[in-house]
Amino acid sequence: MPQCEMCGAEKSSLTTTKVEGAELELCDDCKDFGTEVKTEPSSTSTSKYSTSASSGGASSSTETSGGSGGGGGRRRDMFDQMDEIDSEYDQLIRSAREDEGLSQEELANELNEKASLIRKLERSEMLPSDDVKEKLERRLGLSLSEGSDDDEASWESDSSMTQTLGDVVERKE
Repeated sequence: MPQCEMCGAEKSSLTTTKVEGAELELCDDCKDFGTEVKTEPSSTSTSKYSTSASSGGASSSTETSGGSGGGGGRRRDMFDQMDEIDSEYDQLIRSAREDEGLSQEELANELNEKASLIRKLERSEMLPSDDVKEKLERRLGLSLSEGSDDDEASWESDSSMTQTLGDVVERKE
């Protein structure tokens, strides 16, 4: 049975509602905190979304509940595709550079970057951009990404740890 993403109540049908810019699957009690998202039927595979005030009536909740599915797991977003930078990236870069026998200036020249960038990276004054990260990894033969996917797998497989907004936010009445 689907669970409301705000209060955690298990309900037979949920309504897709936009709250503070996020689309959530909410029960009838919580959907008043946002704007209901309605999907328009279309002959193409893409959907167009329009929003209307959630005070439109009770019949509107049945229109969108069919598209929500019931248990497809958690949604994917752009942050799922991103790698986290290792917390010791500065030491990794410095030791790999020194193992190669390169100065900061020599490494910067090979990467077509400024020497001040390498200095800042090695002092943890800034994080490398994706482009610089790829250049460093390729040239120095190292990985600046943190850990493995074991953490993500444990989050996805353990359904007993499901949290909702209701677990985090206090509701004023």
